[in-house]
Formats: sequence, structure tokens, C-alpha cells
Amino acid sequence: MLEQSFGLVWIRGEISNYRRPGSGHWYFTLKDERAQVRCAMFVNRNRYSRMQPADGLEVLLRGHVSLYGERGEFQVIVEHLEAAGDGALRLAFAALKERLEAEGLFAPERKRALPSFPKRLAVISSLSGAALKDVLSVIDRRFPLLEVRVLPVAVQGAEAPAQIVQALSQVAKAAPDVVLLTRGGGNLEDLAAFNSEAVARAIARCPRPTVAAVGHETDFTIADFVADLRAPTPSAAAELITPDSNALAEDFELWRQRLARAAAIRLELSEHRLAGLRARLISPRHHLQRLMQRADDLDERLQRSLAQRLAQLRGHCNGLRQRLFWRHPKSRITESAATVRILLENAKRMMDAQLRQDQERVEALARTLGAVSPLNALERGFAIVTRASGEAITRSEQSPLNQAIEVNFHDGAIEALAKRRHPLPQRWRTPAEDLQ
Repeated sequence: MLEQSFGLVWIRGEISNYRRPGSGHWYFTLKDERAQVRCAMFVNRNRYSRMQPADGLEVLLRGHVSLYGERGEFQVIVEHLEAAGDGALRLAFAALKERLEAEGLFAPERKRALPSFPKRLAVISSLSGAALKDVLSVIDRRFPLLEVRVLPVAVQGAEAPAQIVQALSQVAKAAPDVVLLTRGGGNLEDLAAFNSEAVARAIARCPRPTVAAVGHETDFTIADFVADLRAPTPSAAAELITPDSNALAEDFELWRQRLARAAAIRLELSEHRLAGLRARLISPRHHLQRLMQRADDLDERLQRSLAQRLAQLRGHCNGLRQRLFWRHPKSRITESAATVRILLENAKRMMDAQLRQDQERVEALARTLGAVSPLNALERGFAIVTRASGEAITRSEQSPLNQAIEVNFHDGAIEALAKRRHPLPQRWRTPAEDLQ
């Protein structure tokens, strides 16, 4: 009932009667001025604890209520143990972290990338701290060209948050490419300045990319979450910010060698090309002499070609003159006139024959048209029946009953009323219809 009625509980008190048997478990009593309770923290939990319990220490523990049945003792099974002061700071840390995260200050999309080759670095740290020495040592080794400006601040104590905020407000005036906020390790109380809300918002407002390297690798502060990049240690931060000058020198040497080889190849190709051009280069006087000689040759060839062409044209003209004599227009005109007379006579005979054929065909078509004309059928006693609208009625079922119809004869038309339908009389039926 005890274990089911209580969940995880937080208890604050003073340790007494601490003992650690060979099993490695911790047993102690937690008390205050009004009460006490037995506690047990087994080895599978205490091995992860960051503090060593001792009599007289005030602690904050998290655990669950239980009962040791062999002795009938009420006790607490401890899951987590920390100094009482750290516990209050940790609760404040968790509350602030949750609030700032909800505001979006930790969002990945607001993180800015660090420049690949920074020219100026602003370091916000303590002048007497080991963190600053580590940073300067790494920069001197990796990238001594980087200009470093230190903005000295207190990194712990009551005045530390205000000094850090003031230094961050001076970043724009210093105009660095990157800002590094760093200090060495310490407990949660020592790192309290970097868990300040004012410092967190100052980092968020900083106009330059910021790197936070606060404490050891396992330490996390609010500044780490707000900064554009968190480094596990000050030395690691310096390595993340600076390029490796040795690696750059190796790259430069590699590119220098490649450039030298490319230049040598290009120079060799240019020399070969120059040699080829020099071999092809001819003296202007020699070239002019060759052109003059070629001009003389062309002149002689032109004279010969003109003479040959003139002789050809003369021969062609004589031939045309002979052909023109034998083809005088007078004889051609006489022959053409006789041909035209013959063609006119033939055309007249053909037109007369064609007209007679067309007239006979028209007469035949007129006789055929008269034979099939409906007027002839009407004269033989037939009639055309139509509706009042003029639409022809060709079948008895098309005739509307009790409506006016029109019967057309060869000499006139009458209006009639269709009263009923009956089969075709026998006298008008064909033999085929009788068989049906």
C-alpha cells in the first residue's frame, strides 16, 4: 500500500549515521528538526551520483517510499542525490530552460554558422582563468593570424551576470567575426552566471555568431543552449572557431605544386606553338615576290583564256549566222499560215459534230424526263397526298386521323378529312403483296 500510494518524492534533510558496507550500497538517516527517515541507495544508483554522502551534509534526494519487512522499518529507496543548494539551482535551471525553449531561443533555425576564416575574435572570459590561457594557446598553435580581443568579466559571483551582459553589448563596437563566451569547470553554483536569464537574452541579441564553452564536457548551461554553437571545452571551442594553419599550409603547398605544374605545362605548350608559328612566318619581301610572280602567271593565263574565248565566240557567231540564214522568217510564216488554215477547218468540223451530238442527247434526256414526270402520273389518275403543313404522306399510318389532309390532282387540289384506316383493296395489290 505504501509503494502504490506514493510516487517519486523529493525530500530535503541532513545526513546522519551514514555507512557503506562491502556490498557498495549506501545506508543513512535523513533528518531535520522535527523528524527522521531511514534511506537506502543501492549500488546500481549510487555509482552514477556526482556527490559523496557524509554525516552532517544537507542534501536533496529523489526516491520512492518502501518498507523493509525483515525489520518492519519504513524507508526511502533513493534514486538521485545532490547537495541541497545545487537542488534549488537545478530546479531554477530546469524552469528557465523550459521557458526559454518555449520562446524559441533554442530553435535550430536561429543558429548561425561560423565563418570558415575569421579575422577577429572577441573572447568574453576572466583574465585570470585557465580557460582563456587554453583558448589563446590553441589559437597561437592553429591560427596565429587571428586577431583576439579579450573582454574581461567575472565568471562567477553576484556581479558576473551584469558584467557578461555588458560585454555582450560591446560586441558590435568591437566588430568581431565570432564571439566566444568561456570559463573553466565548476559546480552548479559556480556556473550560475551562465544560467542567468539576462545572460541568455543578451546572447540571443548578440549581432555576431556566438560560441559557448562553459565548464567541462558534462556541464550544460543555459548559455550553451542559446549560443549558436556549444563546445565541450574551451580548447575545443578554439579548435572549432579557427582553421588549422598547418593543414592550410599543406593545402597551399599542394595547390602551389599543382599551379606550378600547370604553369610549366602551359609554358611548354606555348613554346611549341611559338616555334610552329615562327616556322610558318615568312619574310614580307619574299612573300611579295611570290605574289608578284603569281600575278604574272595569272596575267598570262588570263590573256590565253581571253584569246581562246574570243575564238570560240567568233566560231559560235558564224554558226548562228548560217543557222539564221537557213531559218529565214518568210518561209516559216508561209508554212505556219497553211497550217493555221488546216487547223481552223478541222476545228469547225469537230465543233459541228459535237453540237449535233449534244443536241441529240438533250432531246433524249427531255423524252426520259417527260416519261418519269409526276405530272404525267397525275394525268393518269394518280394523286399526291400531303398534310396541311405540306409534308408528303406515302403510307397509310402516316395519315393523321380526324385531321385535314390535302389531295393534289393534275388539275387542282382538294381538302379532305381522314376518318379511318383499312387495308389496301384487292384490286390495287400486287401479286407479291398477295403472297405476303
